[in-house]
Amino acid sequence: MSGISTHVLDTARGRPAAGVGVTLERWELDAWLVCASAETDADGRCRQLLAAEQVLAGRYRLRFQTGEYFEGQSFFPEVAVIFVLAGDGESCHVPLLASGFGYTAYRGS
Repeated sequence: MSGISTHVLDTARGRPAAGVGVTLERWELDAWLVCASAETDADGRCRQLLAAEQVLAGRYRLRFQTGEYFEGQSFFPEVAVIFVLAGDGESCHVPLLASGFGYTAYRGS
């Protein structure tokens, strides 16, 4: 693993969540700046949203378009996960487990 990546699992259906829109942003100068946007692949993954050499220490936000994925049958139209990386070049994998009415995220390996 190098850089920032994510993986979305649909816990209601028990499978990877393909086609979820994901935006990675970095907090800089009192505003969120977009670093990357992608959709999860057939395995529910965005394998590298940001390469390790592009990662700067600081606060990041992953925004997942869960409402579109669950076709409007979701209490959460969007899930935002904010995390902090302590050093430049740090690698981070952030999985999201989601259903239409709940979610959890964690720092993976």
